[in-house]
Amino acid sequence: MKFLIKKSPDGFIKSVNDEISSILNRNFDSFFPEYIYNEEDVDKYAMPVELHEKDKEYCVRAELPGVKKEDLDIDIDKNHITINAKKEEEHKEDTKGYRKSEFRYGEFSRTVYFPQDIDVEKTTAKLEHGILSIEAPKVSAEGGNTKKLTVN
Repeated sequence: MKFLIKKSPDGFIKSVNDEISSILNRNFDSFFPEYIYNEEDVDKYAMPVELHEKDKEYCVRAELPGVKKEDLDIDIDKNHITINAKKEEEHKEDTKGYRKSEFRYGEFSRTVYFPQDIDVEKTTAKLEHGILSIEAPKVSAEGGNTKKLTVN
């Protein structure tokens, strides 16, 4: 006894499409290995931040490797700090027979909120060896205004 199984055309088309995609991905990945999605590439423009609370101040540290002081823009308010940064990388490779050049540009931002208001006027920032350190003293009464913070 034989049974007939009805196959839908949608299933057939999907399986052919999946197979073609798989073949193309394998071939292109071998030709262009630097364009394969990699989680490490996503993290190149991320900004890890640490926040420590002390008795009289908050200390913020942000990891910004390769970022210059002039590419930082820090805005502070009485209850938060926003760090804006730009990063530019350029890689050139001249090998016999061909030239390869890559440019990567990125802008990223991070806002840190404080549970207590800070003294805007006494907040300081310093960038050393790719680590941005911000010290923001707490205020007990009414806080200050909004201002731009310069990095030393």
